[in-house]
Amino acid sequence: MVTRLRKISHTSQFRQCFDSILCKKYSTLTVAPGKDYKNLAAFHKKLTGSKRILALCGAGLSASSGLPTFRGAGGLWRTRNATEIATPEAFETDPGLVWLFYAYRRHMALKATPNLGHFALTALAENLPGFLCLTQNVDNLSIRAAHPPSQLRPLHGSLFNIKCSNPHCSYTEKNNTSDPLHPSLALAALDPAEDEPHPLLDPSHALEHMPAADLPACPECKALLRPDVVWYGEPLDEDMLTSVDEWIDDAQVDLVLVIGTSAVVWPAAGYIERARGRKTSVVTINPEAEKPDNLRKMRKRDFAFVGDAAVLLPQLLEPIIGKPGKNGTYKSKLTSTPNVGC
Repeated sequence: MVTRLRKISHTSQFRQCFDSILCKKYSTLTVAPGKDYKNLAAFHKKLTGSKRILALCGAGLSASSGLPTFRGAGGLWRTRNATEIATPEAFETDPGLVWLFYAYRRHMALKATPNLGHFALTALAENLPGFLCLTQNVDNLSIRAAHPPSQLRPLHGSLFNIKCSNPHCSYTEKNNTSDPLHPSLALAALDPAEDEPHPLLDPSHALEHMPAADLPACPECKALLRPDVVWYGEPLDEDMLTSVDEWIDDAQVDLVLVIGTSAVVWPAAGYIERARGRKTSVVTINPEAEKPDNLRKMRKRDFAFVGDAAVLLPQLLEPIIGKPGKNGTYKSKLTSTPNVGC
């Protein structure tokens, strides 16, 4: 059933159908957090007894690196909801505007550096073979924090991968960090004075319409290039989803870490309940972890920690990863080789 449903991707039909299944499955359970749901010692006891841990990471993980979340309060870009720009329909209507949005995000991601949260997850991967991290982020900060690729699944792609928009053309380009990517996108790579707003963020600054002929084009078929990210309404990579399904089904998942995400984007959010077993604890780590809506979803074994993931993760994972060095990186207990980061 999960395999069939996931092909519907982000659509409301998928979410309603999956929610219905989960509601029926867990309707007989009492949903309420236990008395130790925010007790650090209780969490550490659960952590040190865990052999398999799954993490689902969202934009909140990179917030301390200075990257906007584009969700919730202040989640607008030039008065537009950012989720309206990240669609195939928006690209077809105004590819220049969509490219400026992504070129700006590329620029900001290149200026940013991984934070202690990224490095803590890297250290967890290096010290625990049974850890898998699913990231919804496209900023490459987990990769730059040297997170082992075999234990990382970038569900929504990468800002730095480019592909042809022509479905009949297979052209792709990986890890393109040119900034600007193309002369037509130079405005996105501008760094204004500290007291001045970026023209792309200032709605009063009119943007000239960019003809498609001026935008990045495929060197093979001359169609428009586009960011190789998953837009709303598009399916996630089937092979990647299959690998996640197989990992979850292989054995009991002891802990599910929900980090810096409201877990509303599907099908990624579905993995929280997909991985939940009889003894699994789900751990929510974000500034809104104790909001009533989240507490109502919790079960007796679950935990919730309020705050910035960059601050909390080093504390939460310390029994396994130890304390960070002066440069914010950790030494692997399995290999005794320092993680040098980026």
